[in-house]
Amino acid sequence: MNKKLVVGVLVLFLAVMTIVSLWGITNAGGRGKLAGGSAIGVIEINGVISGETGGGLLSGYSANAMDIMESIRQAREREDIKAVVLRIDSPGGSAVASQEIALELDRLRQEGKKVITSMGDMCTSGGYWIACSSDYIMANGATLTGSIGVIMQLSNLEGLYEKVGIKEEVIKSGKHKDMGSATRTLTEEERRLLEDIVGDSYDQFLDQVLKGRSGKISREKLLEVADGRIISGRQALELGLVDGIGNYYDALDKARETAGLPEDSPVEILNGIDFWKSLGLSVLGELSEQVQGRFIELRYQ
Repeated sequence: MNKKLVVGVLVLFLAVMTIVSLWGITNAGGRGKLAGGSAIGVIEINGVISGETGGGLLSGYSANAMDIMESIRQAREREDIKAVVLRIDSPGGSAVASQEIALELDRLRQEGKKVITSMGDMCTSGGYWIACSSDYIMANGATLTGSIGVIMQLSNLEGLYEKVGIKEEVIKSGKHKDMGSATRTLTEEERRLLEDIVGDSYDQFLDQVLKGRSGKISREKLLEVADGRIISGRQALELGLVDGIGNYYDALDKARETAGLPEDSPVEILNGIDFWKSLGLSVLGELSEQVQGRFIELRYQ
């Protein structure tokens, strides 16, 4: 009897999960055209921005750049999508992934389609980089935004390795080939090289903000707050880093207004969380990178 009950529960669980998965696929938005003409597409960017397939029960869901770029390209190809609302709730993440998403948004706008950003709880660093590639940015008053800057973090486990008796032998083609290794301290020359990379990436971030906020904030004013600090949505409005205060539905109204759409124009979510993909245990991949002893990544976070 107990076995039958367990089997019954498992079957019910699998059936529910299958329905949820199919519902997600149906609502993710395909390449088909919505009946009724012009529509607004919604693209969600939730979690840490990553260039790899990430997220899972052990590592948390991440905003995968490949999936997001595919949704943006769908919006560009579909004639019925006249405007896109980006719903961003992200602390930032990979510098490259943020740049790739923003580049696709720039191409979307070049096609004459309007992009409106709606900030959720948080839209900082790489999230704000992406927001700057939109026509209008709307935040809530208490939204955490800003954090304009670049960070590179390295772990030095040399002391720990000595205690447990681990010694790494390195054969390299050049003196900097193992730069960032967790088994030794950076040399002064290596530190300068990495600081130059961070500085160059920071300049790129400033350029992105100034391009996206052209005429709304000066370089001098931007430099006063582009030190990694977070600010509220209301403070961002005063500084010229966002255009208005409002929620998700206000952003939809703004999208309709800027695209000249009627009030009853349909809304379609073009992406969403794939339930089965979110179960992937990407944490194993992250652990393997750490075990290799060398992990360098620029992050807008």
